[in-house]
Amino acid sequence: MTSIIPARTAPSPVRPASGSAATGPARTVTAPLAPRARLFPSLAAVYRAQLSRARVARIPLLFVATFQSVGIMVLMRGVVDGGAEARAVVAGSSVLVVAFVALNLLAQYFGQLRAGGGLDHYATLPVPPAAVVLGAAAAYASFTVPGTVFTAITGSVLFQLPMTHLWVLVAVVPLSGAALAGLGAALGLLAPRPELATLLGQLGMSAALLLGVLPADRLPEPVGWARDLLPSTYGVEALARSFDARPDWGLIAFFLAICAAVGVLSLAVATWAYRRAAVR
Repeated sequence: MTSIIPARTAPSPVRPASGSAATGPARTVTAPLAPRARLFPSLAAVYRAQLSRARVARIPLLFVATFQSVGIMVLMRGVVDGGAEARAVVAGSSVLVVAFVALNLLAQYFGQLRAGGGLDHYATLPVPPAAVVLGAAAAYASFTVPGTVFTAITGSVLFQLPMTHLWVLVAVVPLSGAALAGLGAALGLLAPRPELATLLGQLGMSAALLLGVLPADRLPEPVGWARDLLPSTYGVEALARSFDARPDWGLIAFFLAICAAVGVLSLAVATWAYRRAAVR
């Protein structure tokens, strides 16, 4: 009976051409392996794939995240008149759009991806683990840009804050998005069940809401310590300081540097969590 399993192919011997003076046994030539995929091309490919996949849900995501943040500012308008508290409310509500998508939804996505066996698909591709995490995080964070800008402009009009330095959002959105997306991906990959990943994502977004939107001087001291541990806090502080008449750019750069460092750390943890989940 003929076997359906193909026979193992051996390397082809290479013999010297006829008429050549070379003698001796035939040489074996091994074909070289394909080069390993580089990080940045792989990152771009994963980013485009994730962006195309989530494009259908972009409008509902933007609407829900933006409507939620604008609604919070409208409610706080009856409590806060102006000053430092108004700046904190507008900055916290703007960064909350990033937290809703980059933290909450990304935790749910990676939790479902792990439970449904989607990590096995990525594990078979010649793509570095960091490219998978960074590509998905960047794609989800990209959806937050229009909503964050709209929320910041609406809050500035609502609380009569200057919009001269709103260009700080160019740095606040990607840095806060990286920090929160890394945290969300790590929560989704480390959670044993997708339901628990959803719960952790919701708790993280609630923490960003309570600790980011409320003025820091009104929080109890133990809660203030928890606020310092939240990655989005430093993006909120940088944006809030930009509403001052004469912003302290050194302090703003300091907060952005902390946010960048936390983002690198959280994405590194998410990459480790991806490797850990992919081999199980």
